[in-house]
Amino acid sequence: MTFFDFMIKFPTEKAVIKYFLKIRYNDVLICPHCGSKVRVQHRNDKLKLCNCHNCNNTFSIFKGTIFEKSSTDLRKWFYAIHLFLNSKKGISGLQLQREIGVTYKTAWRMLKQIRSAMGNTDMTKAFEAMVEIDEAYIGGKPRKQNNQIHGIAKRGKGTKKTPVIGVKERSSNRVYAKIALPNEKGQKLTGKQLFNVLDIVCKDKTTVFTDDYYGYGFLDDETRNPRKLVHIVVNHSAGQFSAAPGINTNGIESFWAILKRGILGIYHHVSVKYMQSYVNEFCFRQNNHGDIAFDSLLKQAIA
Repeated sequence: MTFFDFMIKFPTEKAVIKYFLKIRYNDVLICPHCGSKVRVQHRNDKLKLCNCHNCNNTFSIFKGTIFEKSSTDLRKWFYAIHLFLNSKKGISGLQLQREIGVTYKTAWRMLKQIRSAMGNTDMTKAFEAMVEIDEAYIGGKPRKQNNQIHGIAKRGKGTKKTPVIGVKERSSNRVYAKIALPNEKGQKLTGKQLFNVLDIVCKDKTTVFTDDYYGYGFLDDETRNPRKLVHIVVNHSAGQFSAAPGINTNGIESFWAILKRGILGIYHHVSVKYMQSYVNEFCFRQNNHGDIAFDSLLKQAIA
């Protein structure tokens, strides 16, 4: 959706509210107090409210959504979502502040709420057939340090950065990624941590492509692999990046490239506290494309 498409689609706040009514209720209003679908009326004087004539209660159509209790113009909310989705590597709070004319505090809160909606999805047993799994380490480039005091700064496995485990399904190109517990001592990821992520998203007997990291050894052990996941290895340490046509982990590695460039180039620094929400942001963009992404986010904006 372009800027001009947006202006035609949402010329007024009334158009925004009507669009959200269709997304949330599909033209059938439901009272949250009594559950009635009849005698529930959308008000013409206060467009955000509905009246239920069965229980004589009033309720907001934005109750339980990221827009609840926000005094910001709804068109600005929708335009912020439009900008966020159109920016492949994200948009900063300062940039959003300039684009829609709000304070930085408001822009930061809006982006935080949008990210929470992006992570509001269930990926349980969503992947089948063939997937790729890999790890990334987020936390900036290693700096020169005094080796006697701090030890040698490392890249990748063994670093003190925050590890993120990602799984990408080949057929749909969907991605699921989750941060692991931060390692203060630079400990490597365990096979149990890796299996827990696969266990969430993969169905039984899924084929899993990995690099040669020893943590994936559980996939070759029947007692530690109750899901009977099929393991195919690409030996990166030997300079092998494609064992044969189609046998590689290039898909998930391309996702890491976008994630890292987004954090480095747009956000510059992300704390461990909020890192999962930023990872969810990039997963949502990977999993949703075109105009359907806008509607999908609005649906996920409902708690």
